[in-house]
Amino acid sequence: MSIPSKHVEDLVEHFASLPGIGRKTALRLVLNLLKRDEDELKAFADTLGLIKEKVTSCKVCGNISDADMCSICSQNSRKHEIICVVEDIRDILAIESTQQYFGVYHVLGGVISPMEGVGPNDLNIDPLIDRVTEGQASEIILALNSSMEGDTTNFFLFRKLADFDVKITTLSRGVAVGTELQYTDELTLGRSIINRMPFDMNLVRK
Repeated sequence: MSIPSKHVEDLVEHFASLPGIGRKTALRLVLNLLKRDEDELKAFADTLGLIKEKVTSCKVCGNISDADMCSICSQNSRKHEIICVVEDIRDILAIESTQQYFGVYHVLGGVISPMEGVGPNDLNIDPLIDRVTEGQASEIILALNSSMEGDTTNFFLFRKLADFDVKITTLSRGVAVGTELQYTDELTLGRSIINRMPFDMNLVRK
């Protein structure tokens, strides 16, 4: 597909580098932008340019934030002694949409995956252990996806936390094996949180 403008071609390449965006979709987005007036395009570009400058990670949980502490960790009404461990921000958004969880979170930033070269040291695990060591938690909810990588990470975290006086639970099996949290309907995910159960490492070994 030959595009008769280097500027359009370059922008198409940038859009196409995003997950789930092919060249045809990228071209459609760029052509749509060309129809916008100058003020809209400037606002779009300015907002895009501020992402790296203004968006940071919460110093407590690792969630994305515009300040040192995210909007969830800074809420006094949340149950700060209950920490839900998730893979990334998309899982937080999915759980928050259920309106059934009132604790706080800890974002790992991924899961253990030897095939992709991701080990425990590549994840945000040590700060979680620090939170438990400091006595901040009475319960840790392991809310990772029901996959081989998710189960491996759950098992690793369970072993790391086993010597602490903290309750370790996981989502009930209302969430089907192999289903990512971000794609689970709100009712099912909400029930899985409410009916969470003690973590059983024997289930992982099977």
